[in-house]
Amino acid sequence: MRKRLNISVAEDVYDGLYREVGPRRISAFIEHLVRPYVIPEALDQAYADMAAAERREREALATAKGLAAGVADDPR
Repeated sequence: MRKRLNISVAEDVYDGLYREVGPRRISAFIEHLVRPYVIPEALDQAYADMAAAERREREALATAKGLAAGVADDPR
């Protein structure tokens, strides 16, 4: 069930949200940002997602370094 919430923000913040997120996506954007702070399960999932992203970044960096080393060793 959805609930309606009226909030007040500075005009420049609203303009930025409208421009960057889009007029029909502001609520979903704010909910996505706030959810981990108010729903414990969402916070746990957010930490798990962040840990997985860090692991993927380390793996991608190691792969990129390996590829760069291989290119540097290529005698062509």
